[in-house]
Amino acid sequence: MSAKFGPAGTAESFKAMGYKKSVQLGEYLEKFGLDHFEYQCGQGVRVTASTAEEIGKALAEKGITVSIHAPYFISLSSVEEEKRDNSINYILQSAAAVKAMGGDRIVIHSGSCSKMTREEALELAKSTMKKAREALISEGLESVRCCPETMGKINQLGDLHEVMEICKVDDSFIPCIDFGHLNARTFGAIKGKSEYAAILDTIKNELGSEREKIFHSHFSKIEYTEKGGEKRHLTFEDTVYGPQFEPLMELVYERGLSPIFICESAGTQTEDAQAMKKYYKNL
Repeated sequence: MSAKFGPAGTAESFKAMGYKKSVQLGEYLEKFGLDHFEYQCGQGVRVTASTAEEIGKALAEKGITVSIHAPYFISLSSVEEEKRDNSINYILQSAAAVKAMGGDRIVIHSGSCSKMTREEALELAKSTMKKAREALISEGLESVRCCPETMGKINQLGDLHEVMEICKVDDSFIPCIDFGHLNARTFGAIKGKSEYAAILDTIKNELGSEREKIFHSHFSKIEYTEKGGEKRHLTFEDTVYGPQFEPLMELVYERGLSPIFICESAGTQTEDAQAMKKYYKNL
């Protein structure tokens, strides 16, 4: 097994190349030599089961695997029980959709820390994810793996330690390491190979070598402020903000890891995912 690469949703080039429908994704991504696609349900799971099956089939015909980004309004750590229960329902909807597509991973935002300490927020998030896993099993969706994501804003739950703790709730959980987010919330701390190695070592030490091998990842360059962290996603053309992907690709190759890399560049995510894959393959 080797690493896989693909975009988060459709880049600007999708329409520019004359494509209009999601079922054309396989043909589009094949032209870039990519092998994964992350379907975006950020504003809600609006894809029907039949359409999900069509998309999954079209991708599978080109040898492309698929994951889903669950709704942004999931709040694992909300102080309101109703919002936490709703979040479990959104997770179930996302899981049903990705299963219909033939995929088995959903990416989930970790939550916020408003009105409470980080420790309190983390405990609520862990409790919600425990219930979510139980609900997935009871609904026959136990094959779907939840991927809690590292977040980019300081006031959000989801630094590296917190995501490790959420993933310890169940062995099926896989961390979604968003390196751009981690770089933004640490004000540009990811300078090169040693910082990447420390992150990968943390996954291995906290969750074991198997989950280090197959971790999920988002990657983009992200503008940040010294006050709040993440400000906005950029493209690989940017020369001011990091992080650089090359040292990470080298480490993944050297360690024999096979993660899934989803590029979240602003509008050029397909082309930038292709750049990552080309560099990795040349190793």
